[in-house]
Amino acid sequence: MKPMRAARLLTILLIAAVASCGPLPRGAAVRGEIERDTIDTAGYAYYPVTRALLPTLDAWPAVNVERSYGWPKAGGGSIGRILAPGDVVGITIWESSENSLLTSAGARNANLGSMVISPRGTVFLPYAGEVRIAGMAPDRARSVLQARIDSIAAAAQVQLSAQAGRSNSVDLVSGVASPGTFPLTDRNTSVLSLISQGGGIPPTMRNPRVKLQRGHKIFATSVDRLYDNPALDSVLRGGDKVIVEEDERYFLALGATGTEKIVYFDRDYVTALEAISMVGGILDSRADPEGILVLREYPRAALGAGLRGPREQRVVFSIDLTEADGLFSAKNMQIYPQDVVLATESPVSTLQVALGLIGTTFGLANAVASN
Repeated sequence: MKPMRAARLLTILLIAAVASCGPLPRGAAVRGEIERDTIDTAGYAYYPVTRALLPTLDAWPAVNVERSYGWPKAGGGSIGRILAPGDVVGITIWESSENSLLTSAGARNANLGSMVISPRGTVFLPYAGEVRIAGMAPDRARSVLQARIDSIAAAAQVQLSAQAGRSNSVDLVSGVASPGTFPLTDRNTSVLSLISQGGGIPPTMRNPRVKLQRGHKIFATSVDRLYDNPALDSVLRGGDKVIVEEDERYFLALGATGTEKIVYFDRDYVTALEAISMVGGILDSRADPEGILVLREYPRAALGAGLRGPREQRVVFSIDLTEADGLFSAKNMQIYPQDVVLATESPVSTLQVALGLIGTTFGLANAVASN
């Protein structure tokens, strides 16, 4: 067989082999394939992201958000300490009388030692019984105790000291240099003040978030938000627990993006356009700028009768970066935790792969013909 004829035969065979190999190698789906799936397959909904869609989308329920009751606004409290059950008070009674019921012979004072304010808010005073002092400032409590002592020993004087118990303390659990339990010296101790007492937050912590556990409720926000808005620097209550931790929320970047990985949130809210920027944009040589997709799965409850929500649990949002409306809409569309941001492959890129394979085929054929 002549070399030229053999080369032609080899070319035909190689092209046939390329054609029979099925889908060409690529890094992501082509936009048309996803659109076809949402039309042909039940269980998916497809929405182009436009200005008209945004108000509707805002009315749908949020997904995969952290459990939180929002964040309590700052509010002023009393300047001084307020005694509460569980606080420890030290009571000393000073008496100059020689025949005192309260002091021993030759002594000028009676130290009653440390007493814990009972759950009823009272302490026991000899010859006076139970005296309620919870809910009072220490000075007011001393005056109440003094009034009760006056009926027993008119010349006696009461001295009172107080230490905070659990009801007047807060816990700084983690995320600072020195976590621990801190007494509330007054009712104006704020979240940022407590974090400062704990040594501050390490600068290496990624987008630190603050969780405030108050009873059975959890409030959460970012530290940056507290820095930027003093009205959110909430005043703490006794028994509060403050936790500082890295933001664990994330979205996935796949396809023809600058990087394919888990991307953690670096701010409270991330828009679709910001998410694309956070992954290094899209690859000029591969990506289809008309086919940036956001894949999201809603809970079944979002589809309930009478609720505003998507048609299906599984939703594909399509963003066209070649149009001004698509760009502005992406700038205002919120990304939720565990969303998937997928940059689809350009059809031109797929064609280039095919042409490259065919070019390689002709190169082999020419090599055969030249031998």
